[in-house]
Amino acid sequence: MINQCVLVGKVVREPEIRTTPKGNTIAHMLVEADRSFRNEDGSLSSDIFQVTLWKGIAEECASLCHPGSLVGIKGRLQATVYEKNDRTYYNCEVIAEKVSFLSERMAASG
Repeated sequence: MINQCVLVGKVVREPEIRTTPKGNTIAHMLVEADRSFRNEDGSLSSDIFQVTLWKGIAEECASLCHPGSLVGIKGRLQATVYEKNDRTYYNCEVIAEKVSFLSERMAASG
């Protein structure tokens, strides 16, 4: 079985970084990616994905990614299911394995 995804999009807000109780660095960021087709009115819709970054990738993204930064992300999807107030909720996020900094300004500094 294969579980891989590739996203190219813009960072929505500053990555949130923290350290786990075991001492690992983790960051979360939102990335907005356009869909590859137009709506009925001719405009492009987009989707916003939650991306989780670990260790060195987390630290690098926390320092280099800002709202509007263009990034390419290769990773995998991770789905979780949980119960709350007698309802079942489903969540899907991208676990980043590699991040490419595509904004000109970022590429020049990195």
